[in-house]
Amino acid sequence: MTSLVLATRNKHKVEELSALLSELPLKILSFHDFPDMPDVVEDGATLEENAVKKANVVASFTGLPSLADDTGLEVEALDGAPGVRSARFAGEPPDWEANNRKLLSDLSGIEGSARAAAFRCVVALAVPGGEVRTVEGVTSGVILEAPRGEGGFGYDPLFLPDGHDLAYAEMRPDRKNAVSHRGKAIKAAQELVVALLGGE
Repeated sequence: MTSLVLATRNKHKVEELSALLSELPLKILSFHDFPDMPDVVEDGATLEENAVKKANVVASFTGLPSLADDTGLEVEALDGAPGVRSARFAGEPPDWEANNRKLLSDLSGIEGSARAAAFRCVVALAVPGGEVRTVEGVTSGVILEAPRGEGGFGYDPLFLPDGHDLAYAEMRPDRKNAVSHRGKAIKAAQELVVALLGGE
């Protein structure tokens, strides 16, 4: 069975990505399987640059195919911010509670459809010594005025996807995966995985 390394230290992402890839005949590995894995500095100007860099570094280090994603929340009223800086919106070190507080503060006084936003996810698949391919998934919605739900991670308590009455953080994992930006990106990436790993 072919191994695929998920290029993330985020245990929530590992769980989501593993679930989304569960239909493929893959042995899923992560940073936890490689304790000496170097940290990857996400200094790209775009989500795609960060995803490609992470996938390349991890594929080179492990000698195995690697899948990485980079995700950003783009809020229209904030001119697309936090975008590529989503994980560090409130500064260093990354702190999701602080990020959510800053987002709510920045949107204070803005109501209804003016709180429109989109979650964008870019997935990169790298093969050692080979090509890197990327795909993208986007889910539109609005930013709630207060957090809802206990599930998920990151901005999930504040994001209400269009056409749904539950925030990401209120959804069961399988329901979230069916509508989320990452779910859409991974669905598109499955064909890449099959093609680049020899059609297994």
